[in-house]
Amino acid sequence: MTLASLLALADSRLPAGGHAHSGGTEQAVVDGYVRDEASLGTLLRRRLLTAGVVAAHLAAASCAAPDANTLRVLDGEAEVRLPAPAAREASRAQGRGLVRVASVAWPSAAWAALGQVARAPHHPLAIGVATAAAGGSPRDAALVALYLTGTATATAAARLLGLDPVTVAAVLASLGPLQDALATDASEAVARGDEVPAESDPLTDLLVTRHAPRQDKLFAS
Repeated sequence: MTLASLLALADSRLPAGGHAHSGGTEQAVVDGYVRDEASLGTLLRRRLLTAGVVAAHLAAASCAAPDANTLRVLDGEAEVRLPAPAAREASRAQGRGLVRVASVAWPSAAWAALGQVARAPHHPLAIGVATAAAGGSPRDAALVALYLTGTATATAAARLLGLDPVTVAAVLASLGPLQDALATDASEAVARGDEVPAESDPLTDLLVTRHAPRQDKLFAS
């Protein structure tokens, strides 16, 4: 995978709908859990160590074996790890958006396999197949999943609170080593055939559930 392709896939400007989702961050701001750069850093680390770990493994596994049978199992694994219906809907919405864009940017037979599984697959699966189609490795896929987990949260908080973009960028950069380590762990776990991890965060489930019925929201999730 060329570095340019990896950067393009991880770019929030890719028209895949990710910019419309905050992963519960909007509700975290409303409820006062995120107030400034320090509390944003706490939430980012929490997201990476829970949702990020799961997404990284699913993306790496989807990249390693992008066949219909494997992807069908992984889609089910992703579904049961998202107990909040709003979180499932958001994941599939982002997955559908990424498939629409990435299947044009990086054509591959793997897209047909993913299409047999679901018209709107979970987002980490779409990341994994896109990475494979672009010639990337499972670790590349895991890193993209982790990076997008962090940037979605940070971007939403910065927009909602008017935070200093320089400081927010510094917070994200400080978590780079953690993302690298988690991506390596995920790819090695997939190579060993480990089960998909089940790290969860009840607070995130509560936030996305409370956010879903709001009429005055800026983000879809």
